[in-house]
Amino acid sequence: MAKRDYYEVLGVPRTASVEEIKSAYRKLARQYHPDLNKDNPKVAEEKFKELSEAYEVLADADKRRHYDAGGFEGVQSDFGPGGFTWQNFHHTSDLEDVIGPDFFAQFFSGGRGGLFDFFQTGGGEAGAMLRGRNLEATITIALGDLVEGVTKTVELVRRDVCEECYGTGAEKGSALERCKECNGTGQVRKAVQRGYARMITISECPTCHGMGKRILRTCAACDGHGVVRRTRRISLRIPPGVEEGTIMRLGGEGEGGADGRHGDLFVRVLIEPGGPFRREGRTLHSEVTIELAQAMLGDRVRIPTLGGHALLTIPPGTQPEATLRLRGEGLPPEGGGARGDYLVTVHVHLPESLNAAQRTALKTLLDEVAPSSGDSGSWKGGFFNRRRP
Repeated sequence: MAKRDYYEVLGVPRTASVEEIKSAYRKLARQYHPDLNKDNPKVAEEKFKELSEAYEVLADADKRRHYDAGGFEGVQSDFGPGGFTWQNFHHTSDLEDVIGPDFFAQFFSGGRGGLFDFFQTGGGEAGAMLRGRNLEATITIALGDLVEGVTKTVELVRRDVCEECYGTGAEKGSALERCKECNGTGQVRKAVQRGYARMITISECPTCHGMGKRILRTCAACDGHGVVRRTRRISLRIPPGVEEGTIMRLGGEGEGGADGRHGDLFVRVLIEPGGPFRREGRTLHSEVTIELAQAMLGDRVRIPTLGGHALLTIPPGTQPEATLRLRGEGLPPEGGGARGDYLVTVHVHLPESLNAAQRTALKTLLDEVAPSSGDSGSWKGGFFNRRRP
């Protein structure tokens, strides 16, 4: 489904103030919250997420300025390669104000689950913050690499689990003790009472960083962090026919986390400008300029292709701006298969000046192929327009 303009999503004009944006979000969030739409919670959840993405951008002055200037691409760097996720939502402290204390009082009173548990924990199931960060990289390939695909190497510096302490952060052989701050749970809870609304936030323990245990003697190799920075080279196979901007996900190739789990690596594929070529899906386009005599008499001219060069047949009487086709010299579909065509637009170069002998010869030729009525200025025929026998 195509993304909608953020202002359209919230139903506000582009000149709307922050208060107007917040008011619109409050109204629509109440309407589409999944817990208020038991008949169709999935649709409501998608709508609620769309509203929250729009609010995340428009309620932030910098993101809004980038969006106004560059549209969705202007805020792409603020989200992951896959677009907005709940981990990108930074207005959790505003939720009570946005949705209203009555709403929180109603739904926090008897134990909760689902979406608001996500907000409370800051990202899903317990321990999710221990997993390593996702990483992003960009790789550039040549247009010709799309014919058969190509293998490239991505080099990146990432955090990996320390091999000395196996990610514990503690000196090898030393003991760990239960964290007294969180009593070994890895999480701390904080209750906030506002009027008759009670909100409980759950966050990573700042003392043990979610591990549930406290280090007595730190590992010298990683300084107690459990991870070290290393340069890694990853071989990546780019399939034939990929489109510009394709994002490839390499599971487990992101940074290592404190619990040993790695995040993912997202690689964006860019394609170098194709020189004389222009791409439209599987079809390649190019241009060639020939002389007037070649257009009139026909010829074979050498043109570049993705594999080197080919001879293009110019039929006699080829018209200016005609398109000639080389079948099977285009690009394959993504993943491989039959290649598309190569279309060449023909431009005809006309002589800018003629000597007397050339002018006489050309006039004689024109009189033979299309005799005039005697007035050389009214000649309407021509070699290109004559009917071939």
